[in-house]
Amino acid sequence: MTLDRDDLQGNILRGYRFRHAGYLFAHIEQADAGRRLLRRLVDSVTTEEKWDEHLPWTLNVALTACGLKALELDLAALTRFPAEFRIGMAARAEELGDVGESAPEFWDDGLGTGQAHVLITVYAPTETARDERMACWKRQIEGGGLGLVHEQLADGLRHSREHFGFADGFSQPAVEGTKRNPRGEGVMRRFFGWRQVRLGEFVLGYRDEDGVVAGRDLPLLRNGTFMVWRKLEQDVALFRRWIRELARGDPEEEDWLKAKIVGRWPNGDSLVRSPDGHDPGSGRNQFRYGRDPRGLRCPVGAHVRRAYPRDALGWRTERTKRSRLIRRGMPYGLPLDERATDTGVEKRGLIFVCLNASIARQFELVQGQWLGDGDAFGLGSARDVLVAHPHAAGTMTVQGSPPRFLSPPGQFVWTRGGEYLFVPGMDALRALAAT
Repeated sequence: MTLDRDDLQGNILRGYRFRHAGYLFAHIEQADAGRRLLRRLVDSVTTEEKWDEHLPWTLNVALTACGLKALELDLAALTRFPAEFRIGMAARAEELGDVGESAPEFWDDGLGTGQAHVLITVYAPTETARDERMACWKRQIEGGGLGLVHEQLADGLRHSREHFGFADGFSQPAVEGTKRNPRGEGVMRRFFGWRQVRLGEFVLGYRDEDGVVAGRDLPLLRNGTFMVWRKLEQDVALFRRWIRELARGDPEEEDWLKAKIVGRWPNGDSLVRSPDGHDPGSGRNQFRYGRDPRGLRCPVGAHVRRAYPRDALGWRTERTKRSRLIRRGMPYGLPLDERATDTGVEKRGLIFVCLNASIARQFELVQGQWLGDGDAFGLGSARDVLVAHPHAAGTMTVQGSPPRFLSPPGQFVWTRGGEYLFVPGMDALRALAAT
């Protein structure tokens, strides 16, 4: 089945390269007002077909299950959406590890409460262009049966880094119909080579890895996808202090420790390809964990190895091919000065955004099981130390002779809010606007 690129919203298969983003969550008080808002938005939405780097800005739209209800979507149609989407992220907090200070009662205003109905996302090459478009759409959603629930800005850091100092966002699935090299980022063939991941793993209405066409019987789902939006706050000062204390002031030891915890060097090179920090060549994502089964190069519990185990769980990539994520996150907040000893009042972190055809089978499995429980990797109940809450089993083993054991002094990352959303195709968006 050929992909209708003009019906697919942008930033799904091809990520925007703009460094500035803004997110507006709107509440629909009156269904007619919500439909009017969608009609104003639809002609400005950026599609897969229209997207190029010369656009002055981009615009995309997604809706929560509460938003679909607020638009008075037929109940029979709504019940055919997946259960996890319908009940929302806040109701799944325990399964996701959003407990303690990450629990929904501590989330930022408006998030996880059922009040967020429509997400308007703006990307732009400059802050000025982003802010102008954000102001324009804020005027559209203030009053007249609509309300602004939450606003969030995000800005890329130098060298595409996140606040802990690592290159981020370059490892993505090689999806059927795109130009990405499947070697390392696709699916291993049974006898030789790699192929791209089936389109239906990310876009509804197309064949997935099991040969199933999810959403076939509900036209509203065709060319749509599900979005996970999470605001993650990072304690950069605590992470730096811990690493410096472990390394006893040795800069090379600091880089080594950070690489072992994350599974990549700060510049993005993999420990599997480059255990000593010197990448032997191009193709930073073209590697397999199956050739490092004991974790002597990349620890078995390293963050990126847990998030995408590749062939580490056996049977080539058969046990991981159905849990891939397209990630479109961006940092928020100003970078912390290297000389700072504490975080201060300024907050910083990552707006984590991922796209998948099944929130439960893809995002929730990665977050709740691979990052939240080490059982699949032979690590017992040990969680990923980078994102674990303080009451979790958070000790990490760095395999070697002798092995090294790392126990973080506290929590480095907190969840500050989130929503599960549906990103409709353009025909579906027009239908919702006219309902």
